[in-house]
Amino acid sequence: MKQVIKIVVTGPFSAGKTELIKAVSEIEVISTEKKLTREGMPGKEETTVAMDYGRTTLNDMTIQLFGTPGQPRFDFMWDILASEMDGFVVVVDSADPSTFDVAKKLIKLFRSFENVPYIVAANKQDLEGALSPQEMRRMLDLEPKVKVAQCIATDPIVIKQILLELTKEL
Repeated sequence: MKQVIKIVVTGPFSAGKTELIKAVSEIEVISTEKKLTREGMPGKEETTVAMDYGRTTLNDMTIQLFGTPGQPRFDFMWDILASEMDGFVVVVDSADPSTFDVAKKLIKLFRSFENVPYIVAANKQDLEGALSPQEMRRMLDLEPKVKVAQCIATDPIVIKQILLELTKEL
């Protein structure tokens, strides 16, 4: 019998949460993306307003992925999605340090919901100016036991490795 694991994927607006889930999901991702009504980031036309849901299989585990909205105006969904989670992934744009304060707040908040392991996905490592995982660890004030993994959210092999690392902590 397969073990079912609930992983929440959170992070600041435009960090790559939806792309990460889409990259590994074995089902069509259930997404609540809507057109941005406010000025967003260049090239970003939609935003998650409730959640993204995808599912993948790793070894003998079924991993359910619940992606949170990144904008604070949809923060009412965060604790709902975090309920009974087994772990969480914090996706952070490693090329945009201006989002690191938001990432720190999200880490603190999600740790307060459930005492579960988490991993930081240092996304957009393929972009010029992306900070290394070591630099991000320092800037995010992370404890030594917290893993910071290099990430490109559209690469399913990298994403599955991140999920495997997290499940080792469960």
